[in-house]
This record gives sequence, C-alpha cells and structure tokens, in this order.
Amino acid sequence: MHNEEVTYHQPVLLTQSIDGMNIQKDGIYVDVTFGGGGHSKEILRRLEGAAHLYSFDQDADAERNIVDDQRFTFVRSNFRYLKNFLKYYGEDEGVDGILADLGVSSHHFDDAERGFSFRFDAPLDMRMNQRAKTTSATIVNNYSEKELADLLYYYGELKNSRQIAAAIIKERSQKPIETTGELLNIVQPFFVRDREKKELAKVFQALRIEVNHEMDALKEMLTAATECLKPGGRLVAITYHSLEDRMVKNIMKTGSIEGDEEKDFFGNVTSPFRLITRKPIVPDAEEQENNPRSRSAKLRIAEKV
Repeated sequence: MHNEEVTYHQPVLLTQSIDGMNIQKDGIYVDVTFGGGGHSKEILRRLEGAAHLYSFDQDADAERNIVDDQRFTFVRSNFRYLKNFLKYYGEDEGVDGILADLGVSSHHFDDAERGFSFRFDAPLDMRMNQRAKTTSATIVNNYSEKELADLLYYYGELKNSRQIAAAIIKERSQKPIETTGELLNIVQPFFVRDREKKELAKVFQALRIEVNHEMDALKEMLTAATECLKPGGRLVAITYHSLEDRMVKNIMKTGSIEGDEEKDFFGNVTSPFRLITRKPIVPDAEEQENNPRSRSAKLRIAEKV
C-alpha cells in the first residue's frame, strides 16, 4: 500500500484534543493510541528541550509510522500496561498529559486481510495484536449461544442479539463459519435495509471488542492514567461508542469506572479530576463531511486535581 502515511488514519478532533492537553513545552506526555501517528506528531511539534513523548500501540503496522525524534519513544504494547512501562522508563514522578483516541484506525478497516470490515470478504480475524491466539472465527465457532447473545447485546447494543446468536449456532452446526462474507450472509436478514450498514457495523464492533479484550484493557488503562498523571496533568479521551464513553465519563466525574461516587464529610463528591469539558466536544459539520468515521466521536477532557 503506497502513501502509507496519508491513507493510514485521519486524526479525529486533532486541534481540539491537542489544545485540550494544555501542553507545557518541557512536559512528559503519553499517546496511548499511536496508530498513524497524527496526534503524536502534533504533540511533538509543541515540545522543546527535555520534554518527552511515549506512544503505545500493539499493532505491528503502526511501527511503520514511527517518528525519528530523540524526544520520542515507541512502546509496542497494549495500553493496559501503561503504568508498568512508565515505571520501566523511570517516569515515577508522573506525566503531564495522556491522550487516548479509542477509534480503530481507519487503516484497519481499509486493510482487507485483517477482517475488521464487512466491506471485504476476508478471514474472520480482527486481532489488533497479530501475536494473539483468539480470532473472531474462534468466537463465532466456539462460544455458546448465550455467550454470543450476551456479547452482541452488551458490546454491539443489538436488541435482537438472541435471534442472531441462534442463527449463527444453526449455521455453524453445518460447517464452520470462516469468512466475513459467510457471517454477513447469516446476520443480514435480521436488519432492515435502511439501517443495515449501521447494524452490521455493530456486529463487527462486538466481535472486535471481544477479540481484543478492549473493555478490560480500557478499564485498566483509565485506572492507570488516574494514578500516573501529575496534579494539573490532563486526561484527554476520544470515544466512538457509548460503552467507552460511559467509562471515560465515569472515571472523570468520580474516579471510578463504575461511576461509584465517594463523598467527603460534607457530602460533596470527591473525584481525582476536575472536568474541563462539562459536555463532550464533537466534530463540526466540515470534519464529519471530510472524515465520515469522525461522526460518532466524542472528546472529553479532565484535569488531575
């Protein structure tokens, strides 16, 4: 694929998110979702002197976009290990800002072989980390009917998850389901024409979240971010579906993923954060037009107290 940098990923809400980090020229920053490097490059542009940026990505493809800059360290790892790696690199004092753009890079959707998209017929895979064992085919062919239904309901927010799960079980009893096209043929009849694309995307989203343990990883990363930020440091997160958004919103408001409030003696909620955005920032009409994948994006910003 030529033009790798261009086609990799249009950074969503680029200016708003990097402005939201309130960057200090000599600060220490983390981009936990390096991808095409769009956000990281903008952070580096604003740094000077002894400043440093650590960027995480578990996907081998992301390494092609690594920036040659002594102020930059690429960490090929899942962002759930944020705390361990910062400790390893001697950043025990904490960092000044953490950015998370939780969208799957558009590059993944455009790379037919990875099986992330229903636009191409490809093996059911969806692993962000190609070294992992479990693929979406493993799930579709081995999970019980209840496990599949729960998965589609919670991660795909699909109301008819039970019927879809039953159809998958019925089909796989004849022969294993191996490609995105085969899965598509099974689930398509459950969706009405005008909402079909949106609903099919939810099926794929649910499988992708399960394959990559995304919710567990996000929970661990957000908890670690709370501990790793210095007072005055910013947490900046861009989410793309309500499950992620709820977790981000909860941690920023209460310091807990579940949204459990702790109160002081006077009944005031004590949170490790002060909200910078009361309501999420969303892309304007022009950005949504130019980059359709930004349509569901929500940006939230909070400052460590």
